[in-house]
Amino acid sequence: MVQVLEMIEADIEAVSTIRVRGWQAAYAGIVPQSYLDAMTVEGDVGQRRQRFSQPGRTSRDLVAVGDRGPVGWICFGPCRSAVPCGGRVGEVYALYISPGLIGQGIGRALLGAAHDQMKGQGFEASVLWVLCDNHEAQRFYERAGYQADGATQDDVYNDITLTEVRYQRVL
Repeated sequence: MVQVLEMIEADIEAVSTIRVRGWQAAYAGIVPQSYLDAMTVEGDVGQRRQRFSQPGRTSRDLVAVGDRGPVGWICFGPCRSAVPCGGRVGEVYALYISPGLIGQGIGRALLGAAHDQMKGQGFEASVLWVLCDNHEAQRFYERAGYQADGATQDDVYNDITLTEVRYQRVL
């Protein structure tokens, strides 16, 4: 069983490990392997510390904590999409679970807590972006009530362009 808590500075290294290992597991065969191989926990820790201590930060971070510390992480806040969201819309920026623990309800717990906090902040809907070829993530979000809304955007990873699809659900 996990407990969902506000992320604190002491969680940064664990969250960076979850994020990097999550990327390397979830995006193998989708994102160029050279990009995934270049990712390091140390590099992510530096970026995460800088973002976490940024004054006026509007994003929120929650961690799922098990017996041995953080095992999952979600980051969310106001919609920041280049494709207009309309209305009072929040956005899930990132959701990662320790790869060996996927399928145990940790992602659902984090997503539910984020939805509750977004509703509490007055958001009426939530959006998120999923790579077109990440079918496992698409199924997860569809089971959570998200539907593709037709918006797409491209990201470039080591000169390879990959398309993301936006998903949306009412809170």
